[in-house]
Order: sequence, then C-alpha cells, then structure tokens
Amino acid sequence: MPRLFIIAGCNGSGKTTASYALLPGMLECSEFVNSDEFAKSLSPFKPESAYVAASRYMLIKMRYLLQRKADFCIETTLATRFLLKVIQEAKEAGYYVTILYFWLNSPDLAVARVAARVAAGGHNIKEETIRRRYNVGLHYLFRDFMPICDKWMLLDNSNVPFTIVAEASEDGKIIREPEKFSKIQAINEEYEKHLEEEKRKHKNVQG
Repeated sequence: MPRLFIIAGCNGSGKTTASYALLPGMLECSEFVNSDEFAKSLSPFKPESAYVAASRYMLIKMRYLLQRKADFCIETTLATRFLLKVIQEAKEAGYYVTILYFWLNSPDLAVARVAARVAAGGHNIKEETIRRRYNVGLHYLFRDFMPICDKWMLLDNSNVPFTIVAEASEDGKIIREPEKFSKIQAINEEYEKHLEEEKRKHKNVQG
C-alpha cells in the first residue's frame, strides 16, 4: 500500500528539521514535497515572491507521485484546506495517509524561532502571519484533517526532543499526555469561540 505522510505545524515549529530527520529513517520516505523549497529554487533571493508559482509546481509534483503510487511526504502549516482534496485523491488511489502535527506551546515561541532562523540567514515570515497560522492550523487539524487521515500524531516540539502527546489510527486513540492534550484542545476551542464571535459581528454589520 502506498503511503502519504503530511508533516504539519505552524511556522517555527521545526517541521523542516523534523522532516529531514524522520523521512529517511522512521518514515522510510525519500520524496519530499515542500512549497518553500520550490519557492527558493524559483527565486533564491526573494522566495516569498514565488509562492504562487511554487504552489502550482507542488500540486503538479504531488499528482505525478500519486500516479506513480510512490510514497511521499508533504510539509505544510495547514493554513488552508487545500490539501484535503489531495488527501481524498490519495485515499481513492489506495494510499494510507498519516499526518504528524508539530505543536508549540505558544505563538510567542513560534515568533522567536522564526526570528532566530532569520538571524541565521533563513527566510522571514511576518509576525501577524505566524500568529494567525498558529491558531488556524490547529483548528483545521482537529476539524478537518484528523477525521480524514488514516493515522494522526500530535507532537510537542517546544523542547528537544519532541514528545508524542496523542495519536490515533485504526487501532484506536492513545492519549499519552492527557493534561497537555486537554490544554491543546482548550486552545483550539477558544479559537473556535473567537471565530463564532467574528461571524456574529460580520452578520450584524451586514444586517
């Protein structure tokens, strides 16, 4: 059975580092699809200007790999629901889909890590974007991606080494760190309340 791995998390969560560490070993996967890498290859000195084109290349590469029934991995912040269609196509093609979500214990830590990366010569992300993606990605994980994937793992990458907070597959769900998992759920629920409040405000303005 071909396998699709999704390595997700907010900016600064350590996705790329984890990807290169995990793929050849634990995941036994050599094909890595990352829009940031495509953007860097298209525009090395200003990759942010090439993200739209990079996303197109990413989609072409993913569909090529799906046609070949090759194992591959996608890195994403889950800032959009774009990958849901890809996952559905993969499952229809007989893939086993696993998502690993690298969580950080605060958006401040995400901002600090991106700042450290920039200081070391890495690419920058606006602070407001980092903070927005911190909540949006977690929201989409719980609402959309956990239900559709065959297996999911929620990992805390706030410290080294990362720890597995919870995981689920066809064999059932295991909560390894109940207190932390409850905290993460509470963060997501608070964000959902915020979204509902914003919807109400928007509806009142329109009305």
